[in-house]
This record gives sequence, structure tokens and C-alpha cells, in this order.
Amino acid sequence: MKIGTIKEIKRHEYRVGLTPSCVQAYVSRGHEVFVEAGAGANAGFEDSDYQSAGAQIMADRKAIFDTTEMIVKVKEPIAEEYDLFRENQILYTYLHLAADLPLTQSLMANKVKSVAYETIETEDAQLPCLKPMSEIAGRLSVQEGAKYLEKTFGGRGVLLGGVPGVKRGHIVIIGGGVVGMNACKMAVGCGANVTVLDIDPKRLEYFDDIFGSQVNTLYSTPANLYNSVIEADVVIGAVLVTGMKAPMLVKREFLKDMRKGAVLVDVAVDQGGCFETTKPTTHDDPIYEIDGVVHYCVANMPGAVALTSTIALTSTTLKYGLLIADNGLEVAAKNNSALRKGLNVYGGKCVYEGVAKSLDLEYTRLDTILE
Repeated sequence: MKIGTIKEIKRHEYRVGLTPSCVQAYVSRGHEVFVEAGAGANAGFEDSDYQSAGAQIMADRKAIFDTTEMIVKVKEPIAEEYDLFRENQILYTYLHLAADLPLTQSLMANKVKSVAYETIETEDAQLPCLKPMSEIAGRLSVQEGAKYLEKTFGGRGVLLGGVPGVKRGHIVIIGGGVVGMNACKMAVGCGANVTVLDIDPKRLEYFDDIFGSQVNTLYSTPANLYNSVIEADVVIGAVLVTGMKAPMLVKREFLKDMRKGAVLVDVAVDQGGCFETTKPTTHDDPIYEIDGVVHYCVANMPGAVALTSTIALTSTTLKYGLLIADNGLEVAAKNNSALRKGLNVYGGKCVYEGVAKSLDLEYTRLDTILE
């Protein structure tokens, strides 16, 4: 198979879809890999590294699309990339379609075979290609929350860990999944007062077993959520419903009762966000203020640590990419249930139920059209 990777052009996205070691893995199995010139530079990989691994470097990104059968990316295509795809081309990347109707419609219209990292799901309900970025985003959420809590950025001027004789800052984490767990590790590590809310009692029991008295756990009722949020210095939205638009849990009306200068960090922004006042931001303009509350809603948080993120991401996505390249998408999807769940758009149809429900589109069962 001919496989291509391109330089990400989403604002301040520094990751790359393939590392030189990934190229070597594809080439060793008889595949051809085409890399856009400079694609990996911001993640620490030079064109010469890719060439040494067996890739062909091309300066013309359109030529890569025209030449290859599968495009491996990191982030969802933006509008200026929509028309580069052709019918039956495989797109393998993060898509987050549940919050992006124009992209979904474009992929359907162009009949692109679209595989989303974030919905590849194993039989034990794990999301192997989303997990590493969730781990990084969870850890970054506390780091960024602490920074924008500083008075120089409009925050309350609170040190999360406090000092002897001074109350510690309060972090509230909404959601006890991978993001929430990693945020909790960082929050506990910096000495903050930490509260975790979740709707799953077993998940709360797990947090209690791991962290003991270092963390307060609460069942996520509307009352508990409201009371926790208004007492917080930093609120981290870590809610995920696989493949679907995130539920909006923190209402705008909460903001008037929150501490002035408190910080909201919405890690669910890619899926539409779990705060009613969320709007996507970028690394060069990451925050905005509403009702005296600072919002940090960067849609590609792990892009800030591009080297760590690229290595972590490609270590998990390579396995499924090789399955596609070695067998063809159809055979690979039939034989691997986790990969099959990654298919979101196929043959001009929306084949992932969560996306269809979120965008009010017709849902087509994949097995009725998969060749």
C-alpha cells in the first residue's frame, strides 16, 4: 500500500502522524511511504531521518494525496484540506466528528474511508489510540490550570499547593476516566485539595483505593456538581462519551456564583466541550474570560508537547495502521473488532451510531455495506 503523512496545518499543531520508526515498520513490510517535506520538524524529526527509514520526501502535499491510498494524520482535516481527498482514499487520524458537521458531510460527499483513532475500541471497552493523548491532556490540564490561576493571567492568584499556614488551592475534576485519573495524579502531586466527581460508583471506589484521603470523591449529582464548582479554584472537564458530543455539565448560570479568577479547563473541547461557555481556543490565544472566570479551551492540548505526544501516539496507532496496510481496510475491519469500531464514515455513509445521533444524520450499519 502507498501511505502518506503530511505536515499538520491546524494552528499550533506540531505533532506528526508517522515517526521515522513507523516508516521503517511500513517499509519493512513492503509498503511505500511518502512524507511531506518538513512534516516532522516541529516534533523533532528531520527529512533525513525519514529518508534513512525508507520514506520518499515530497514537497507538494497535493501530490501526496494524489499518490497515496492512505493518509495518516494527527488532527482532523481543516476546510482547506477537504478537497484534497478522493473517493475510497483511507483517512486514519483523530476525527471528533460528533462536534463537526461540515467535516462529516465533506467526508461523506467525497466517500472517504474515515477511521477515527478515538473510536477504536477493544472488547474490554478500552480506547487504545485515544488513551495516550488523554493521559497527556489530563496531566497538562493541571499544569495549564495552575499557570492561568496566576494573577498575571487574570486568575485568582492562588498557588495550588499552598504553603505552610495558607490554604491549598482546590481542584475539581469532573470525570474519572483516563483524563481524570491523570489530572488527579498531577493535582495530588502538586499538593492541591482535590475533588473528583463521576457517575460510576465503582470508578469512585477505585480513586478512593488509589489516593485514599488525598482525594475527595463525590457522586456526580447536579447538586454535588454545582456546589463543587462554585468552591473551586480550577475546574477540569474530563468527561467522555465515546464518539459522541460531550454532555454540557457546567452551566453558564454557575459562573456568576464561582470565585472570580477561577479557571475552567475543558479537555472535552474536541467533542464539543462539557462547559456551556466553552469555545475552542489555540495555543497562541488560549484563554478568555466570562463573568470573571478564566476559560482554557485549547482543542489540541497535547500539541504543545509535540515530541512526547507524537511518540506516545504513534506507538499505539502503528499497530492498526499496519493491519490496514497489510490486509486492506475491509479485511482488517472484518477481522479486528476494535478497528472496525474506528470506522466513522464509509461509502458516503455515516457508520458510527454516536456520530449520527450527535449530528442528526442517518446511521447506516457498517456490516450492511462493508465489502
